[in-house]
Amino acid sequence: MRIVVLAGGIGGARFLRGLKQAAPDADVTVIGNTGDDIHLFGLKVCPDLDTVMYTLGGGINEEQGWGRAEETFHLKEELAAYGVGPEWFGLGDRDFATHIVRTQMITAGFPLSAVTEALCDRWKPGVRLIPMTDDRVETHVAVELDGERKAVHFQEYWVRLRASVRAEAVVPVGAEQSKPAPGVLEAIAEADVILFPPSNPVVSVGTILAVPGIREAIADAGVPVVGLSPIVGDAPVRGMADKVLAAVGVESTAAAVAEHYGSGLLDGWLVDTVDADAVTRVKAAGILCRAVPLMMTDLDATTQMAREALTLAEEVRQA
Repeated sequence: MRIVVLAGGIGGARFLRGLKQAAPDADVTVIGNTGDDIHLFGLKVCPDLDTVMYTLGGGINEEQGWGRAEETFHLKEELAAYGVGPEWFGLGDRDFATHIVRTQMITAGFPLSAVTEALCDRWKPGVRLIPMTDDRVETHVAVELDGERKAVHFQEYWVRLRASVRAEAVVPVGAEQSKPAPGVLEAIAEADVILFPPSNPVVSVGTILAVPGIREAIADAGVPVVGLSPIVGDAPVRGMADKVLAAVGVESTAAAVAEHYGSGLLDGWLVDTVDADAVTRVKAAGILCRAVPLMMTDLDATTQMAREALTLAEEVRQA
């Protein structure tokens, strides 16, 4: 079985770990979000790609869900001593090495997709990890700060501001001019199942879908497309997805997120058991829906979530 997964960072990475357990013989291709990418200290940082790579490769900080395990921060402290920032973005010494190698290779002329493949040669995540595009796309958020409307990088909004101000708009800058990275459209066309994990529907999965050609390829793939709700009990399981959902006019409910994706894209949708009353509304939108436990409390629970997604995909296929 060939499975394609559109993944953001922590939620997508942890779901993938369960998917590998649920379908150990499957050929899994992960299309990773690069809208979170940011240039810091002269280096290209790809938070979501690295989170997937570290999580599946055994190098993640399990407690945080991002960054390296057994990390130190001597380089960050030295940069701060020189007055070099930003101090709000925590890059550790081990993590810096990844960004140095990536930046060196990009400077030498290698596209991000080739660089990601080379980095994965070390980590061996057990999936094929492809960035959504080799082109520069950065998600920005329009906010009002000190009485002035301005656009800030998503990482500044999420990490420094902690989404404490209202998001007026979310814009994947550069997406309209980008094109899918090599292998992305081919993987979608050859897939047996396409999954949307419980990643942020606006700035993770939504940004991937903003790359011209990807949404259309998924809609035309002719295979089951199944998503898992990142909203449980009208609140994000992790993070502040409700803040960016509001910016695009979507209420923070499991049913509303399914409707946001739409029946032209989604065939099946899993909601948590606490949102069982949303099943009827989602079905009315033309999307097959089931209520199952969706909290990734441990690997066994996550594996069962992945099994439920694959089971729903089979129901879609037979419908």
